[in-house]
Amino acid sequence: MTATTKYVIKYKLNGERRFEFAQLHTNSAEEAKQALAKIHDASDEITDINVSKAL
Repeated sequence: MTATTKYVIKYKLNGERRFEFAQLHTNSAEEAKQALAKIHDASDEITDINVSKAL
């Protein structure tokens, strides 16, 4: 089992600013986008992804 870290993902969902917390292996935007795709519809537009370590 690989270790994960809690990150905050700041992004825009269909132009609206949002954020989510997620347990990720790295702080890559690609991994964050995959996590967001699991909780949003495929028709949603996810842009401006910024990942940082949660405090």
